[in-house]
Amino acid sequence: MLSQWTWKLLQISRQLWMRTVLFAVLAVVTALIAIAFKGWIPSELAGAIGAPAVDRILSILASSMLAVTTFSLSVMVAAYSAATSNISPRATRLLMEDSTTQNALATFVGSFVYSLVGIIALHTGVYGDEGRVILFIVTIAVVVLIVGTILLWINHLSSLGRVGETTDRVEQAASAAVKRRIAHPWLDGRRLASLEDIPKKATAIFSERIGYIQHIDIKAINRWAADNNTQVFIASLPGAFVHPGRALAYCVNHGEESLSQTNEVIDHAYTIRDERSFDQDPRFGVLVLAEIASRALSPAVNDPGTAIDVIGRGMRVISGWEVTEGYQEPKVKDIPCPNVWVQRIELSELFNDFFAPIARDGANLIEVHIRLQKALGALACKGGVFAEQARAHSQRALALAKHELPLADDIATLEALTLK
Repeated sequence: MLSQWTWKLLQISRQLWMRTVLFAVLAVVTALIAIAFKGWIPSELAGAIGAPAVDRILSILASSMLAVTTFSLSVMVAAYSAATSNISPRATRLLMEDSTTQNALATFVGSFVYSLVGIIALHTGVYGDEGRVILFIVTIAVVVLIVGTILLWINHLSSLGRVGETTDRVEQAASAAVKRRIAHPWLDGRRLASLEDIPKKATAIFSERIGYIQHIDIKAINRWAADNNTQVFIASLPGAFVHPGRALAYCVNHGEESLSQTNEVIDHAYTIRDERSFDQDPRFGVLVLAEIASRALSPAVNDPGTAIDVIGRGMRVISGWEVTEGYQEPKVKDIPCPNVWVQRIELSELFNDFFAPIARDGANLIEVHIRLQKALGALACKGGVFAEQARAHSQRALALAKHELPLADDIATLEALTLK
């Protein structure tokens, strides 16, 4: 699993401003590179390109890139607003981290900065005849880059902020989180079956912060625990809402560390923010999918087709989960963080997060419940815990539908599909 600093750097790299700053710095370096390499240009080629030609091209780039950037920002904001109102505010973050959008805006801003630096340097006369040749060649390359970026950007605008495209992003984020948790079911720590298995003599560790856990640096906790002969039991997983009354973890054998120092070390390993994150929290992706379906089923939107589509997406995400029946814990030496015990997310939690809201909000729509029952039937084919959870939610969905559907024929149709 990622350390806290690596995870924070990953979050920063997804921000629009970071990519824009990098492109702008690259643009400045590119514009000034002509000064360093102007000695490489043969003298007979230096007079072939005059300053007015390069200056005119750079002026056109500067004015046009400013307009294109302003237009792109307005389109981006409109797409975010549409996704917030029509899909889910929680899905907007994935749009904000879209690499195509960030690359396009960064390219436009970088080209604008490049043009300004080139014009300033050109008018100060630091390039000379040889430098203008290099500046002209680089400018042509920048123009080619801009044209390619605009073509990609125009194609991307056709789907930016649309329901299907945004829902697909949420599904991908949820599936990726599920795969990561399957690969690291206990976040590289040791298996903790339940909180009841925590020793009674363990000391609870609390945080004064209030918010959602986005990331836990298990490696840092394990290093500290190994140095202090301490056992740490994680009580709150990523996605949990913590406050001063909810324990982050429990520690056994503090060694020479005081309780306040122990509390500070454990608390520092937790990243707590106002919102949940998709990375270490598979349940969040499933919840956002269910939220999209619930919003589509609201009277204001009235779009059961989107809810039916989301049921299929949620089924794909949940079907990728793996249960741990018959699990044999590896030897301690093979566990990356043997001094930390972590609970695993249960399959029942994923079922409750996804199917319960859709069954409730779509109780009066026969087409939604038919798709819901078929999805649960498909998941039941996996057997074991999948069959148990599918059967329980199938019965619950039927009970909700009986209270809302007025026709006996519709209820009979659902009863035939309900898992017994």
